Amino acid sequence: MSDLVQRANSAVSDSNPLAVLQRIRQQKAAPTVRPGERCDLCAEPVPDDHSHVVDVQARNLMCVCRGCYLLFTPGGAGGGHYRAIPDRYMRLASSGASRLPWDQFQIPVGVAFFFFNSSLGHVVAFYPGPAGATESELPLDKWIELEAADPTLRSMEPDVEALMVRADSVPGRSVASEAYVVPIDACYELVGELRRLWRGFDGGQEAHDAIDSFFSRLRERAS
Repeated sequence: MSDLVQRANSAVSDSNPLAVLQRIRQQKAAPTVRPGERCDLCAEPVPDDHSHVVDVQARNLMCVCRGCYLLFTPGGAGGGHYRAIPDRYMRLASSGASRLPWDQFQIPVGVAFFFFNSSLGHVVAFYPGPAGATESELPLDKWIELEAADPTLRSMEPDVEALMVRADSVPGRSVASEAYVVPIDACYELVGELRRLWRGFDGGQEAHDAIDSFFSRLRERAS
């Protein structure tokens, strides 16, 4: 019998029914913390559903507790070394996404993400594959055109937010069919999953199913 059921059963005899319900709700809402999972900054235990920050200098993602996360938000007291990853999910209009010059990006797969790298001082493009995230050459003038077409892209926070794009093949070329502003850790979550599943040249069926599932979740989060 689970700890939650035991606590609920023992509370039945409580003279205050509202207190019983409150106790059960608190148990259900309690975050799950696995042994050994700790904040990379202060070593505080963290739940499964924890936040992340980016080490801008080392280009690493770090798992953090809520206190450390708030320290490195734009309104927090932290400096520029670490940046908290926001949780914004926003779908771009199809007209803006369709302006992406996909064929010019030299991206061999139908998924890529773009973000402003503050260390380099410009936007970079990456796509997932069997080796992880691979960088692709990004025509800067094309990105400027895209920003002009969709000003939402100018609001992306450097290093921590990205434009995630999915492209479809049409006769003679590829066009972007879906585009979202997402947290950067969501991009690397997809990269890690595809690296594990990738088979053959185009990834195989499992990788394609994972991409379908990922973009289905994006639609739900962005709705």
